[in-house]
Amino acid sequence: MSDTQQRHPFHLVDPSPWPLFTSGSIFSMMVGSVMYFQGFIGGSAISLISFVIVALCAGLWWRDIVREGTFQGHHTVAVQRGLKLGLIGFISTEVWFFVAFFWAYFHASLSPSVELGCSWPPLGIHAFDPFGVPLANTLILLTSGATITWAHHAMIGGNHKSTVLGLVLTVILAAAFTGLQGLEYAEATFNISDGVYGSTFYMATGFHGFHVIVGTIFIFVCLIRQTKYHFTREHHVGFEGAAWYWHFVDVVWLILFVAIYWWGSL
Repeated sequence: MSDTQQRHPFHLVDPSPWPLFTSGSIFSMMVGSVMYFQGFIGGSAISLISFVIVALCAGLWWRDIVREGTFQGHHTVAVQRGLKLGLIGFISTEVWFFVAFFWAYFHASLSPSVELGCSWPPLGIHAFDPFGVPLANTLILLTSGATITWAHHAMIGGNHKSTVLGLVLTVILAAAFTGLQGLEYAEATFNISDGVYGSTFYMATGFHGFHVIVGTIFIFVCLIRQTKYHFTREHHVGFEGAAWYWHFVDVVWLILFVAIYWWGSL
């Protein structure tokens, strides 16, 4: 009789259909988006359907991971360490993602060309007042960073109610930020097609807004898991990942506020 006892602390995952389905739907979403941009009939429908499939696959995939870590006990200390390193690597790639947008912005703004009127913002562009909605959003995000840190410390201290309250406040503040940014876009006097200023502004702030939405979903899922007592004082990698991601979003916004909203409007 063979010895089938596992002699290592790592988790060898079972076969799963979600990587294949997710990659295929992401590819079809890209194809649909290109078709839509080029004016082909059906491009928007393909892109939308593919996006829904991606969202479903992601939800089901993450559900399986939650089950593996919470109920099946596969997330040992070694596995948790690997998950944390993976998240650090992911956030590092996100840093360089935003570096590209800031590079484009400073390349155009530090030495504006004749086509821009040799001025920044370019002639005809009315920049946002940095001490209006942008400042309010800055205070909101900084406060949300404090509330999620409070929730983290409460979780480590074993205070369930304070952890839930901190997460609820963070989700509310995140939703308020997204709402104010939508209002700001609705009242803007320029759009993404208004030269290099419009393209760099909306690409940088728009992708940050997208990251805020992703982070909000991340934290909301952690809130649901906390109400179901999935986390313990020692084992809460999912929550730590959400907190790290949210602090990254906070730091990027601070740079956006200083560089694009404040300095860019001088």
